[in-house]
Amino acid sequence: MRFLLVDGHSVIHAWPELRQLHVRAAKRYLAREGLLKRMRLLQDLTGERVVVVFDGRGGKVSDEREAEGVQVFYSDDSISADGVIERLAAKYAQQVTLRVCTGDGMVWETVGALGAGWISPETLAYEVQLAEGDLGRRL
Repeated sequence: MRFLLVDGHSVIHAWPELRQLHVRAAKRYLAREGLLKRMRLLQDLTGERVVVVFDGRGGKVSDEREAEGVQVFYSDDSISADGVIERLAAKYAQQVTLRVCTGDGMVWETVGALGAGWISPETLAYEVQLAEGDLGRRL
């Protein structure tokens, strides 16, 4: 089984169309929703399970699984999204094929040392574009 672990805010800040939405507090949820929509499409078309991790949402780490199957983690006050990503990589990198998408060099060094692969937010954008093109050809 293949997994893609996505640093949500890292990708939002790297993709211009999502970054523009995220700048305005009232529209931040639209940036998250835009990312999750694209991750659902990628998961559906590639079969690679997608897990998205966002910073902070209360006093404990929480996770949600959408009906479409994308799993979303929110870090708590005591650990950042980077910390959640590193812990997940430490736990699963030797058990499954795991790639991590982040723009944070320290995180990709850590997950690489743990045995996970790494892709940049720009590479992820390219993969999403390919998936969207593939869907267009299928339709």
